[in-house]
Amino acid sequence: MNTVTPSYDELAGTWTRMHHLGHLQSIAGWDQAANMPPKGNEARAAALSEMAALLHRMRTDAALPVQLQRAEQEPLSDMQRANLREMHRQWRASNALPESLVQRQQMATSRCEHAWRTQRPANDWTGFVENFRPVLAVAREEAELLSQLNGVRKYDALMDRFEPGMTCAQVDQVFGDVRQWLPGLIQQVTERQARETVVAPVGPFDLKAQRALCEQVIRLLGFDFEAGRLDVSAHPFCGGVPEDVRMTTRFREDDFLGSLMGTVHETGHGRYEQNLPRDWLGQPVADARSMALHESQSLSFEMQLGSHPGFVKQIAPLVQQAFGAQPAFDTHNLHQLMTRVKPGFIRVDADEVTYPAHIILRYEIEKPLIEGEIEPEDIPALWDAKMMELLGLDTRGNYSNGPLQDVHWPEALFGYFPCYSLGAMYAAQWFAAMRRAMPDLDARISAGELTAVFDWLRQNIWTQASRWTTDELAIRASGETLNPAHFKAHLQSRYLG
Repeated sequence: MNTVTPSYDELAGTWTRMHHLGHLQSIAGWDQAANMPPKGNEARAAALSEMAALLHRMRTDAALPVQLQRAEQEPLSDMQRANLREMHRQWRASNALPESLVQRQQMATSRCEHAWRTQRPANDWTGFVENFRPVLAVAREEAELLSQLNGVRKYDALMDRFEPGMTCAQVDQVFGDVRQWLPGLIQQVTERQARETVVAPVGPFDLKAQRALCEQVIRLLGFDFEAGRLDVSAHPFCGGVPEDVRMTTRFREDDFLGSLMGTVHETGHGRYEQNLPRDWLGQPVADARSMALHESQSLSFEMQLGSHPGFVKQIAPLVQQAFGAQPAFDTHNLHQLMTRVKPGFIRVDADEVTYPAHIILRYEIEKPLIEGEIEPEDIPALWDAKMMELLGLDTRGNYSNGPLQDVHWPEALFGYFPCYSLGAMYAAQWFAAMRRAMPDLDARISAGELTAVFDWLRQNIWTQASRWTTDELAIRASGETLNPAHFKAHLQSRYLG
């Protein structure tokens, strides 16, 4: 007998239409970053602004609250109830924001990000700040409205967009603990590695050969090129939709490992998207659960698996084929190159030991920035002080490799940065759970049997999508909620033996 659920069915139809429009929006955004000629930016910004307003109008339709209320009374399955929960969450957040704000934000971020592409290489902090002020003003306005709606502090309200339920109190506790042990660990590891002999690779590394190598490794990692592609952009990202995943990377002739491992990182995002539950695509329950969980996938690929000695053994022959044999490409040496720990300016190039320092620095700046305790002109001095404190590096006057290096602030992605380190912690937790379930996991990886990793992630993370809250998903996958102790244990095991 068919169950009658008219209100729920109407809601599902609305969300499917929004998914289709969001598909076009995401591809237009990818094209803006990867292909669009510079003079197309104003027209593209206006088009994306119009699409953002249209989708916002659909999410705030006056009929939705009545339909949501009626659907609650209908005989729904557990999965439908989870879907309805996610619909309600999206509806609440959208209704807090007026359409004019959504449009202003799209225009401000499109302009700021486009200008940032030339301002960063020009070290032009002053020019950047002019475009950044409107972005920040709209972000603060959004934070104020969402904080009033949810009864939380402003930064919590923005972080909730990326990591539902996460609070500053929790992040402060986790990062505060990391702050205690991280500087000592960095010192121990760098002192230990200083006694090792590592052969540096000799370039230049042909860009076409780099791209071919990246595509080989992506295939090794199971990415479906029939449902996605790899392109080039100023800042690597993964976008598109599960049916059409768009990954980008960037290449440098003097460094092939940066592009290779950056691409491995994006492949983790891409495989998560490609393996979301197909039967539910178009519904919010089929969306990736959160950005910390998304980053747990990219970091499971880049750090847990990609920097595993067994995986390096698989790709060393591919590297030799791409660039010719040289001592640096010996498997052991290549692994040493991929696990060098050295404090550096650039977050995306950072090793996994120093990486949390980059995230803590950004979190400790953007939180007071959103809450109005500091202004854009305060950022450089704070950046310089925290960079010296956390990593011992002098960044004075170096805006390109300092506060201009990331695309997140031009795009108003405030609240996203903590997800990177939370994701690294989840990734360590997933692999700890895998090793409990499969004590021979490391031997399997060394033998090139990567499907054990992919099958576990597919079953426990990818196909679960947004069916559960983050805490419930973590418990079902690993037996506990987020436990940063696994991350510390992973770093100590890999780098100190």
